[in-house]
Amino acid sequence: MNGSTIIFYLLAALTLICGILSVSTRQIFRAAIYLLFSLIGIAGIYFWLDYQFIAAVQIVVYVGGIVVLIIFSIFLTQQAGDKLSKQKIGRKIFSALAVFCGFALTMLQVYQHSFYPSSDIHVSPTVANIGNRMLSVKEGGYALPFELVSILLLAALIGCIVIAMRSKPETT
Repeated sequence: MNGSTIIFYLLAALTLICGILSVSTRQIFRAAIYLLFSLIGIAGIYFWLDYQFIAAVQIVVYVGGIVVLIIFSIFLTQQAGDKLSKQKIGRKIFSALAVFCGFALTMLQVYQHSFYPSSDIHVSPTVANIGNRMLSVKEGGYALPFELVSILLLAALIGCIVIAMRSKPETT
């Protein structure tokens, strides 16, 4: 086992452990911090794969945008230390089933896809080539996913506003 493999396993373990902790903790602020570290682990894997631009976009959009919005909305509600309510067993079973179905669908797609060796790809991953592909509406362009990311950011912003506007329950 060489150093590159060890780095990959460390980054993968960081991403998976923090992802599991993010969805299993009952404290909302800790969930946001675990999500932050999980997304940083994904950016680290992009850096490890030598895709600096995608890693930078991962950090700027997800870590710098969405997670910061979530943390600010948690602080605006002044409920950072509150525990979330325990979920019913039916919801846990349904979510586990949904995760299994998503994983099975992903594995099915991976096994049915015919991957090409990297020597057949003649596009160098420079910022100019990525920008031209990202904004192109022709075949091989990524204008639709680029617009979907903007919709994702808008949905995260609206969700954070809704969380921040939620009134605090009165105690007597």
